Amino acid sequence: MANNALTLELKGEVEDLLNAYVQCIDDDNLESWPDFFTEECLYQVIPRENHEVGLPTAVMWCDSRGMLQDRITALRHANIYQVQWYRHIISNPVITTEDGDTFNVQSNYAVFKTCNDGESTVYNIGRYVDVIVRDNGVLKFKERTAIYDTHRITTLMVIPV
Repeated sequence: MANNALTLELKGEVEDLLNAYVQCIDDDNLESWPDFFTEECLYQVIPRENHEVGLPTAVMWCDSRGMLQDRITALRHANIYQVQWYRHIISNPVITTEDGDTFNVQSNYAVFKTCNDGESTVYNIGRYVDVIVRDNGVLKFKERTAIYDTHRITTLMVIPV
């Protein structure tokens, strides 16, 4: 399927997935976050420098929906961290496909963080590189890589971006 053959309906579905994903995080509905992924998936948050030279070291890495669920369980019950809220801004996605079943999507993101003192700061900026597939008729992430440009993460990254 050529890029120009992507339908407006499909583009809308992809945008709905991306928007629902960040809304889930921003609304602290993190128990639903793994539902955006296929059972066998890859989620990673990796510095741009590591990505560009092929180093696999990521600050967050999960290779199954079970690992995503474990991350949220740890976040809720084991990790101790400063109270913080995220707000995402994402760009319009660029969508390509070779076969009409797997969609390669790239979009830019900015995450702002507000802590319990009320101060808001830029937390993380980068791009999402996604592989999206249809799972039982619903678009889901097969792979989601957040490649961040930010050189310094100011706090422990416990909440997914």
